[in-house]
Amino acid sequence: MKIGVPREIKNREYRVGMTPAAVQELTGHGHDILVQSGAGNAIGFSDEDYRQAGASVVDDAAEVFRASELIVKVKEPQAGERALLTPEHTLFTYLHLAPDKAQTDDLVNSGATCIAYETVTDRAGRLPLLAPMSEVAGRMSIQAGAHCLEKALGGRGVLLGGVPGVSPARVAVVGGGVVGQNAIAMAVGLGAQVTVLDRNLDVLRALDQHYGNRITTLFSTAQTLDETVTAADLVIGSVLIPGASAPKLITRDMVRRMPEGSVIVDVAIDQGGCAETSRATTHDDPVYLVDGVVHYCVANMPGAVARTSTLALNNATLPFVIALANKGPDRAMKEDPHLRAGLNVTAGKVTYREVAEATGHPYTNPESLLGS
Repeated sequence: MKIGVPREIKNREYRVGMTPAAVQELTGHGHDILVQSGAGNAIGFSDEDYRQAGASVVDDAAEVFRASELIVKVKEPQAGERALLTPEHTLFTYLHLAPDKAQTDDLVNSGATCIAYETVTDRAGRLPLLAPMSEVAGRMSIQAGAHCLEKALGGRGVLLGGVPGVSPARVAVVGGGVVGQNAIAMAVGLGAQVTVLDRNLDVLRALDQHYGNRITTLFSTAQTLDETVTAADLVIGSVLIPGASAPKLITRDMVRRMPEGSVIVDVAIDQGGCAETSRATTHDDPVYLVDGVVHYCVANMPGAVARTSTLALNNATLPFVIALANKGPDRAMKEDPHLRAGLNVTAGKVTYREVAEATGHPYTNPESLLGS
């Protein structure tokens, strides 16, 4: 199969869909890899590294798309990239379609087969291709939040861990999934006073057993959420409903009553954000204020640590890329229901129910389209 790896063009996005090591694995299976020049330069993977791994290197994205059957990326295709997609393409990348009707419409109109990393599952019902970036984003959320608490960025001027004789910052983690767990680990390590809210008692039990009295676990209700968020110095939004828009749990009224200079880091922003006051920002312009509360809502947080993120992501995606290339997309998805769960759009149809509901497209069962 001919596999294309274009250079990412989203703001400050330095990750790359395939590392030279991944390319070498695919060429070892007899596949042809086309990499856009400079795709990995920013994180230490030169064009020569890709050539040594067996790839061909070309100058522009249009040539990558034109000559490839399978396109492997990191972030959702931007408008110019979507215009290059055809029914002959299979796109394998993060998509986050539920809050992005324009992208969904373009992918439907392209006729391409579009498989989203974030909805691929495993036998335990987890999201193995979302997990590595959730781990990175969860750890970064505390790093970013601690920075935003500094006065220079409009924060309260609070040190996350405090000092002897001065209380540490109060951190509220809304959602105890992969993002939340990694945020908690970092916040506890820095000495913050951490409260986590979730509606899954098994999640709360596991966190309580691991951390004991170093954190507070609360079952999330309207009352506990309101009380915890409005008293926090730093709120981490880490709520996820796979494939769907994030629920707006943190209301505008809660934000209005938070301490001036407190911070919200909304890691759920890729799926629309879990605060009513959240809107996507970029690494170039990461923060804004609403009612005196600093909002950090960068939609590609792991892109800031692009080398770590790329290596972690490739570790997870490589087996699926090999399956798609060796078997072809239809057979690979027919044989693997977990890969099939990643299918969001194909043949001009939306095949993921939550995306269809969020974007106003009719839902089509993916099994009815594979091989059609």
